[in-house]
Amino acid sequence: MTGGRADTERLIDPFGRLIDDLRISITDRCNFRCTYCMPEEGMQWLPRSEVMTFEEIERLARIFVGRYGVRGIRLTGGEPTVRAHLPVLVGKLAAIEGPDGPVDLAMTTNGATMRLVAQTLRDAGLQRVNISLDTLDRAKFLEMTRRDELVRVLDGIEAAKEAGFDPVKLNAVIERGVNDDEIVDLATFGRDRGVEVRFIEFMPLDADGHWMNDKVVGQDEIVAAIDAVYPLEQLPARGAAPADRFRYRDGRGTVGVIPTVTKPFCGDCDRVRLTAEGQFRTCLFATKEFDLLAAMRSGESDDQLAARIEAAVATKWAGHRINQVNFVRPGKSMSQIGG
Repeated sequence: MTGGRADTERLIDPFGRLIDDLRISITDRCNFRCTYCMPEEGMQWLPRSEVMTFEEIERLARIFVGRYGVRGIRLTGGEPTVRAHLPVLVGKLAAIEGPDGPVDLAMTTNGATMRLVAQTLRDAGLQRVNISLDTLDRAKFLEMTRRDELVRVLDGIEAAKEAGFDPVKLNAVIERGVNDDEIVDLATFGRDRGVEVRFIEFMPLDADGHWMNDKVVGQDEIVAAIDAVYPLEQLPARGAAPADRFRYRDGRGTVGVIPTVTKPFCGDCDRVRLTAEGQFRTCLFATKEFDLLAAMRSGESDDQLAARIEAAVATKWAGHRINQVNFVRPGKSMSQIGG
């Protein structure tokens, strides 16, 4: 798997897709219990001894960025801000240099503690944040997240902007019969505050297993609802980015849709994932994992770890097969995989 800019070795999967984006879950724990992600009770947290240390995360990140030229790292969870001393990890990762310079370091968060940590994370080198916001209704927020934290999340969004994160994006998972009546309200919220809302189709990764196709609100329906109030025009092709993006014709920003179910973007996928316990996954919906943490702790060299990574990428499949008869639901929920 060689070739590419400046003779950097690159990770290319069997379908010719360049791996350029690494998602790292740094904890399986979360202070919310979102219905599409975690069960209300009964989660068995990983023992801390089985979670990657900061040094182990940094070591793997240096292989992906330094050896293979991966441009972007996104920190996920669970909820990444519940991991103690997070700015220390951010500083370690922000210092990693690839062939194009420092890595593009981002984080996905529920935003509830951003008022407390936003500036510290920004100062440590975090560049961008995505904040989950599925509803603007306090009662519905409590129903969806099982936590009465809407006020703190809204304040966290403002804190992220004040700290200088650019862009700040909002992720909204839309589920029919739950929050599909708020699509335009959420779009309005983004327009008014100068942040891009990214609507996400409801995916079969909920811990309670109640996902059904008729609960999915597809991209065309989402875009039509917004366009009827705020006329839109589609921006150029997204490439490997997960969201189709649209510009408001009045010039007041953009909105995105991640159509994982109705318009899969697997053909352009450039992402791979590390779970909190150091399992390497080549797809969000993968049914097989590769244990890099055990390999590290057994004393393997960087070359040996790289060989494992290359062998795993060589198994990356063409697509996730949602809505096909041979789709197999992953054995882990979203919180255990990393969003």
